[in-house]
Amino acid sequence: MAESHSWGPLRSDQVTKGVARAPHRSLLKADGITDEEMGRPFVAVISSRNDIIPGHTNLDKISEAVKAGIYLAGGVPFEISTVGVCDGIAMNHDGMHYSLVSREAIADSVECAVQGHAFDAMVCIPNCDKIVPGMVLGALRVNIPTVFVSGGPMLPGVQPGGCGPTTDLNTLFDGAGKVAAGAMDAEELKYYEDTACPTCGSCSGMFTANSMNCLCEALGIALPGNGTIPAVYSERIRLAKHAGMKVMELLEKGIRIKDILNAAAVHNAMECDMAFGGSTNTVLHLTAIAQAAGCPITMDDWDAASARTPHLVKLQPSGPRPLIDLYQVGGVPVVMHELAQLGLLDESALTCEGPLPEYLERCTKPADSEVCRTHDNPFSPQGALRVLHGNIAPDGAIVKKSAVDPSMYTHTGPARVFDSEEEACEAINGGKVVAGDVVVIRYEGPKGGPGMREMLTPTSAICGMGLSSSVALITDGRFSGATKGPAVGHVSPEAAAGGPIALIREGDSVTVDIDGGALTLHVDDDELARRREAFVAPAPKHDHGVLAKYAKLVSSADKGAYVA
Repeated sequence: MAESHSWGPLRSDQVTKGVARAPHRSLLKADGITDEEMGRPFVAVISSRNDIIPGHTNLDKISEAVKAGIYLAGGVPFEISTVGVCDGIAMNHDGMHYSLVSREAIADSVECAVQGHAFDAMVCIPNCDKIVPGMVLGALRVNIPTVFVSGGPMLPGVQPGGCGPTTDLNTLFDGAGKVAAGAMDAEELKYYEDTACPTCGSCSGMFTANSMNCLCEALGIALPGNGTIPAVYSERIRLAKHAGMKVMELLEKGIRIKDILNAAAVHNAMECDMAFGGSTNTVLHLTAIAQAAGCPITMDDWDAASARTPHLVKLQPSGPRPLIDLYQVGGVPVVMHELAQLGLLDESALTCEGPLPEYLERCTKPADSEVCRTHDNPFSPQGALRVLHGNIAPDGAIVKKSAVDPSMYTHTGPARVFDSEEEACEAINGGKVVAGDVVVIRYEGPKGGPGMREMLTPTSAICGMGLSSSVALITDGRFSGATKGPAVGHVSPEAAAGGPIALIREGDSVTVDIDGGALTLHVDDDELARRREAFVAPAPKHDHGVLAKYAKLVSSADKGAYVA
């Protein structure tokens, strides 16, 4: 734990230290801190509020509520900002190189701010994508009492006339592909542009942001409702006040984040992830978080979780329902209750609400059987995510099976090989990818990208053109939580590290076998050996700045793209 500030009223044995602290107190008084406040716990309120990310424009309201809660419970809050990148705005251009990289920058900034000012406790206020795991990684480094409270999901959009399935950001990415294919006109696309993202908040499906905010509940570091209460509901403000109060309770009890976020917590989060069909990015982030927490997990652990855990919740993009439907039936606690009925949760876990068994006793709301299936009537007896291995991905790859049409659980076709996302998008939009193909996008991994860009634009183009039930895509990059269809990411080792994906040639026969858990290149070993001997790694795409530093330090995707 960081050293306590200990700058309050002095006992006789603290006079020497008190004299040494006089300059610190003077600077704090310049902030408006009184002598009375100086003796209370100092609590960092780490917020990623900014004007560019829709999920973060409301975080000033969350911060004020958190600070009120801290004051109510006797602490002194100090708000500190971190950076953030909106994956939707960064998509399909050079900006996406910086999204995953920002996770490490956020972790660094949290560590620097907390350690530099000797805070006693911390409340983290993230919302979108990399900001959540970035703050978790930073919190684990400093290991002080910590509570997370997000800004909440946005409300979904509606179809013209209010009928039909709800809409969200993914409607626009798919719509762009439909316009290119002549299946939608520009006027209809403009309607969705104006209505699909109607409020502040993280995008309204079970995409990466909402997946991670739900998993903060499963990890025990956030209060119930953190992942599902809509951003615009007053309940979100009340939750934030309670988060401020809760961190003071943890401080009083001496409970640090690593007392909560340990092997048991990671196990429970993996179970929940499989049950509610989170983004494939959760595999990347939870793997990195487990490493930072000192309880590493592997792709084999993810494979085992998938095999034993039923799929209970099917939200967009896997199904037609928006995230608010899960909120209305009780949220993450209902999912955890169903998993507990099967004995799948590690009940030795401690949560910020207390021991897990006590938490589960309070989670008595039954599953509604539609939004959240009961444990004995799941959508599938296996989890929503599937790990694949094979001679293309010896160290593993990941696919969201729940978002794949069953007709594409096994697919064999000719490889269409592209060395960047831009090359692939040009070919897809130009009609050069046809039914039966296997699109291979490489040199987009953690090192090769660098930054492991999300491939939502090419997958959405494939879907928009009506090819999601006839074309598979594999990449050493990653996918947005909004991606659907047979899209296999995180192929490890990546192409830039000389992984087998670098040896695939145009026209090679490739099989994606999701049921069998295999990615297979149908080329004999002798030919692959010849190709490997001739392989020359390309020059780095970036030779300066944060991307160059990241490429030198980052681990492979199967290790969580972790920077030690």
